[in-house]
Amino acid sequence: MEKAIADLREALRERLAIIHDEQSRRDEAKHIARLRVVSEKIDRLQESLPPSADPRLKHFLDRKSYDKALEHLEAKP
Repeated sequence: MEKAIADLREALRERLAIIHDEQSRRDEAKHIARLRVVSEKIDRLQESLPPSADPRLKHFLDRKSYDKALEHLEAKP
């Protein structure tokens, strides 16, 4: 499960980087496509989490509260 959590954390960081990428936002179609790809990746990683995964993390992911999910993951030791 640690690998899935690490991959999820990285995908959430990637999503934030895309959102804040001013250069990317100049080409709206390309920007939206990049966001779609990373969002699909996050969805796949979420589906791969075991039932025993942190309920709070699952709550944030279910509601697409990706910033909160990342904060939650980064607060863990």
